[in-house]
Amino acid sequence: MTDAAPASPRPRRRRVGASAARPVDERRAWRGSIGQPPTAPNDPTAAPPRIRPYAAADWPAVWAIFREVVAAGETYAYDPNWSAAEARAVWVERPPGATVVACLDGRVVGTAKMGPNRPGPGSHVATASFMVAGAARGRGVGRALGEHALAWARGQGYAAMQFNAVVETNHAAVRLWRALGFRIVGTVPEAFQHPTRGHVGLHVMHRFL
Repeated sequence: MTDAAPASPRPRRRRVGASAARPVDERRAWRGSIGQPPTAPNDPTAAPPRIRPYAAADWPAVWAIFREVVAAGETYAYDPNWSAAEARAVWVERPPGATVVACLDGRVVGTAKMGPNRPGPGSHVATASFMVAGAARGRGVGRALGEHALAWARGQGYAAMQFNAVVETNHAAVRLWRALGFRIVGTVPEAFQHPTRGHVGLHVMHRFL
């Protein structure tokens, strides 16, 4: 649902720096809320997605989702010709980052990876990337992963979360991230080659934690 650079190691630190210098009222206005209920599933009696840490045995299911999403060419600037090993090197994070999976009915139907957006002086801001199997869309999987990523980042002491490359034609993702308190802080024009719409923009989306 959104692209992000692989995580780089960062030391734990208190929330200091640029965000601490920002007026309190402005920080509050940008924090938004994640209290909205999950997207209603197609089956209202269905159990909500369960988010858990990624395990090596999950890779075949994650690889299938990765291939499906990347082959569609609508949301990620990843090479569709990558091997499983190349994809795993990008998607499976090492500490201080984390990778998780979302399960429905005991099956892996989505995945996310989280970590620092930049090393060193930028390591107080988190980033995350998300993928959901096409057959599981509309069942609250993306929202559950997004809420988990925000809670994880807050628990790790990050000051904010930033998505670096949300394709502007990915309207479902833009709506979801706005509902979870993110704002579009800039758009890189014509930076993504969409398979049917040509060159479209990439949004940078941000929220304080």
